[in-house]
Amino acid sequence: MPTKKANPKPNVAIVESCGCEIGESDRKAVGVDPEIKASNLRRLRRLEGQIRGLQRMVKEDRYCTDILTQVSSVQEALRSVARALMRNHLSHCATQAIRTGSTEERQAMYDELMELIYKNAR
Repeated sequence: MPTKKANPKPNVAIVESCGCEIGESDRKAVGVDPEIKASNLRRLRRLEGQIRGLQRMVKEDRYCTDILTQVSSVQEALRSVARALMRNHLSHCATQAIRTGSTEERQAMYDELMELIYKNAR
C-alpha cells in the first residue's frame, strides 16, 4: 500500500510515490496532461451522443444488426479512452511509484497495474 503523508485538506492524503490525492471516497490524479484530459473529455462527449443515438435506435425498433454495430463502435471508443487513461497512469503515477517508491509502494503499484490490465483485457 502506498505511503500517505498529511495534507492541509481534511480527509485527504497525498501518496508520496506519485503525488496522487486520496480522499475517503475519491482519488485524484495530479499528473494529468491538459491536452490528454481535453481529448478524453471530447471523446466522452462524443460517446454520450452515440449512447443517445443507441437509445433512439432501440426506441425506434431499428434492425438488431444496426444497433449491435453501433454498440461495437461505442465499446471501441470506450476502449480508446481507457488506453489513453492507462498511458497517462503509466507515465506518471506508476512510473513515479516504481522509480522512487519503497518496496511496499512498488509492490502495491505492480498489483494495481496487474488488476487494471486484467480488467481491461476482458
